[in-house]
Amino acid sequence: MDRPGLLNLLVIAERHVLEGARHIERQKQIIAELERDGHDATTGHNTLAVFEEAQQLHIADRDRLLKVLAAK
Repeated sequence: MDRPGLLNLLVIAERHVLEGARHIERQKQIIAELERDGHDATTGHNTLAVFEEAQQLHIADRDRLLKVLAAK
């Protein structure tokens, strides 16, 4: 892929990382609210785990693109 195409993919990957961080932070807030109010937060914790796994993939994708761009 050419450099402009890679840069476009990097922009998308960076956006995914930022959005993922926001989702994780919000999910943590939801869990805290549930627990504070005495509710079962199991589903919230499971959802958080999925968000965190996805975030790891977003970061890995971004880092891979950065390495490819650095090599060009």
